[in-house]
Amino acid sequence: MPAPFITIRIDDMSKIVDSIYNIRLLDDLARKDTAIHRLHPVAKLLTTIVYLIVVVSFNRYEISGLLPFVFFPMVLILLAELPVMPIFKRLLMVEPLIIGIGILNPLFDPRGWISFASIMIKSGLTVTACLVLVATTGLDKIAQALRTLKVPSIFVLQLLLTFRYISVLIEELARMVRAYALRAPQQKGVRLKDGGSFVGQLLLRTFDRAQRVYDSMRLRGFNGEYHSYGKTNIKWTDILFFVVWSIFFITARIYDLPAFLGLLFEGVSN
Repeated sequence: MPAPFITIRIDDMSKIVDSIYNIRLLDDLARKDTAIHRLHPVAKLLTTIVYLIVVVSFNRYEISGLLPFVFFPMVLILLAELPVMPIFKRLLMVEPLIIGIGILNPLFDPRGWISFASIMIKSGLTVTACLVLVATTGLDKIAQALRTLKVPSIFVLQLLLTFRYISVLIEELARMVRAYALRAPQQKGVRLKDGGSFVGQLLLRTFDRAQRVYDSMRLRGFNGEYHSYGKTNIKWTDILFFVVWSIFFITARIYDLPAFLGLLFEGVSN
């Protein structure tokens, strides 16, 4: 009886390569040249932070009050000329976790379905806003903005290196799966008996490559501090972007805009 296979499939090589592409896609989108991309990273980061704080400040039964906040990511996606489907697919990757968090609400709360819907809307809005921030700014410029805001360099470096290490891990996985396929072309997956050594070798290879990357950084003068280049001064358009959107967020938080518009249209129709 042949030994069982673990979940890594040889014919999933294209999916692994696609994963590498998908991780780098947001950084690639950040290299576009639009009015949103040209805004200062600090302005976009602060605007997104205000957006996140205001969205999560709604109570757990709020639904209609969250609807106006759809405009922020929607407008940025349109102005930045971002593809909708890649962002939507990344949003769907997070939703199962959110569903797992809120699916039990109807069992313990008489208004559980309302709170569950509110959680889903909040998560969709906040995750989409973060994805748009990365896709219009890039992780390096976000790190630059964080350092400008005096965030400790250790946290900024952890953010950057963790993101880079994920891509290194996937690249090493792709190489190992390809090598295993060449040595066992008749198999459709990695045998269970080889699974332990396969995962161990994967970790050792990624650690080794990460060490080589670190050594290269040290040879180029890296001393533990994050340095960025191409800094630009904040312009009046950056301040205007932050102020206008912040006013909109606070106004939408204080007043129920959908209810107000409903009353307005009802009065006009009468």
